[in-house]
This record gives sequence, C-alpha cells and structure tokens, in this order.
Amino acid sequence: MKSTFLTMSMTLFLVTFAASLALGIVYELTKGPKAEAESMKKNFAIKKVVPDFDNSPNTESYTIPEAGGTGTLTCYPAKKSGELVGTAIESYTMNGFSGLIRVMVGITPDGKIFNTSVLEQKETPGLGTKMTEPFFKDQFNGKDPLTFALKVKKDGGTVDAITASTITSRAYCDAIQRAFDAYMKGGKHE
Repeated sequence: MKSTFLTMSMTLFLVTFAASLALGIVYELTKGPKAEAESMKKNFAIKKVVPDFDNSPNTESYTIPEAGGTGTLTCYPAKKSGELVGTAIESYTMNGFSGLIRVMVGITPDGKIFNTSVLEQKETPGLGTKMTEPFFKDQFNGKDPLTFALKVKKDGGTVDAITASTITSRAYCDAIQRAFDAYMKGGKHE
C-alpha cells in the first residue's frame, strides 16, 4: 500500500483521537477521587484549627468578602450542640517566597486564633517549609490579633520569624491577618 497524504492524515487523526479519548476517560475516572481527597484534606485541616465540634462545617460553609474588597474567603462554622465554638477560614497570600500560600485559620467566637494549618505552599524545602512546624505556627495560638501584632519582629510586630525565611514568615502573617480582618468585618455567624 502506497503511503499518501490522506492515509497519513487519517492515521494521525486516529492516533490523536484515541489518545484524547483515553485522556478524557482517565480524567473522568480520577475526578471523583481527587475531589474526595481534597475534601478529606480540608476536613482534616478544619479539625486541626477549631475546638471539637459535632456539626458538619463543610455543609454549612459560607463566603465573606475580604476586608480590602478584592475577593472572598470561605468560612466553615464549627458548632457543638448548636453553639458556635469556632470558625475555620480558608485564607491565602501571594506574598510567599514562591508565591501562593493557602492557610486554614481557626478563630474562636471571641476573636482569638485557635490554631492554623497550611493547606498549600511551594516554599523552599528546609527553610520556608518550616512554617508548618510547631515552633513557628504555634506562636499564634490563643492570640488576639487586636493586641498581638501579626508582623515579624523585624517589622515591628510580635512574631518570631523563621531563620533565613523572613519573606515566608511575613506571608504567613499576611494570610492570618487577611482571615482575621474579613472575619471581624463580616464573617461572624452565630
């Protein structure tokens, strides 16, 4: 059989079609498990940042505007026997050394930080990634941002920065401040 432009084009079309079909099938098969894994990760982060609760914060979530008015943050109210015990707020900053840092911030009804948890980051291993370690992240627990300046000491705040990772430390503070400001402005739901 003589190779012609038409047969080569048809072969190329069939190979491309088969590859696209296979890619589409794999995407559809993995879409559900990926969403479930993301939901489990989020639920785990919520449990880490608020006091014990007996409701389903994921199903009661709501959004609040950022204090600067540029976007919205998602809040997950944690309740025990119908009473609000804390709110997990999914916050972010673009000021990390490597850009985006997503953080879950737990705030109690009296406006104090209960705990924080990193959801996503691409900081330098061994330096900026230390933001997930207790020596850094636990210094925010129980603090009221109205009296605890969410800035590193180098900038006149009260936060001990990670050695050699001041940019990451500043970014972490920025994400927490963003969550707190939005919560205080309009995120309190009883």
